[in-house]
Amino acid sequence: MSGNCDALESVFQPAATARVAVSKWHSGFEQRVVDELAEEVPVALEYNGISHAVMLASPTDLADFALGFSLSEGILESAHELYDCEVVYSDDALPSAPGLQGVRVVMQIAAGRFAGLKHKRRALVGRTGCGLCGVESLSNLAPVPRLVSSGLHITPARLQLAFAQLEQQQVLQQRTGATHAAGWLGPGGALTLVREDVGRHNALDKLIGALAAAKADFSAGAALITSRASYEMVQKAAVMGMGVLAAVSAPTALAQRLAAQTGLTLLGFVRRGNCVVYAHPERVQQASTDLAALLEVAR
Repeated sequence: MSGNCDALESVFQPAATARVAVSKWHSGFEQRVVDELAEEVPVALEYNGISHAVMLASPTDLADFALGFSLSEGILESAHELYDCEVVYSDDALPSAPGLQGVRVVMQIAAGRFAGLKHKRRALVGRTGCGLCGVESLSNLAPVPRLVSSGLHITPARLQLAFAQLEQQQVLQQRTGATHAAGWLGPGGALTLVREDVGRHNALDKLIGALAAAKADFSAGAALITSRASYEMVQKAAVMGMGVLAAVSAPTALAQRLAAQTGLTLLGFVRRGNCVVYAHPERVQQASTDLAALLEVAR
């Protein structure tokens, strides 16, 4: 079952959204309506019987999340090192938070990887998946990833078209307005995969997990994120060997320095008609054959 994760289906499986009655004010008038909110649940990631991290995440695509987190955090180097995985939904509410149910992702990993995990074990309790939350000391920070090797070239018009498609495919965001997304722009220039979560780190981990399960070539495409490009986001992309990370908002200075150091092309403010390349601009080119994409973006 290498790289696979089975969900133990249950009537207690959390829904992705919840409907609540709200009071909506507009132009000085009140209206009682039903609103839809994005759910977030505590997800415990367990390796070989030991709980390693508890994250708050959207209760969707948790198999992808577990695999992607394991790879991007360096717990695993390959999906083949994940021997077994089960998503277990609890039917018991957590005593500290009435009405809140937890989810356990129970994984069996290679003995060598588990030994390494125990050696540098971190107590992670993240609000939405912060990659540095809970490290015990500065010496435990992850090392700089190896140099990215990618022959990918991308045009601004194709990138902007992909972001427009990403917005259209954000189902949870359209329903709730409270989630981030990560999308994959494949080597053919099409948006081939989208994952959503309340946390931007989680969304990227879900995308990484889905790509790894599909045995995708990380160096042959670009990751698109609907958030700022923080240090952890760049680190996750570089660890996986991605050539391009494009964000709808700005990067941090630390993220820019890491991208420059690792050979990752980093873009920010990718919005209609504009983008800023912060590191390794050689992969961003304009092409006369991109007229169709330019016309599509202009619509």
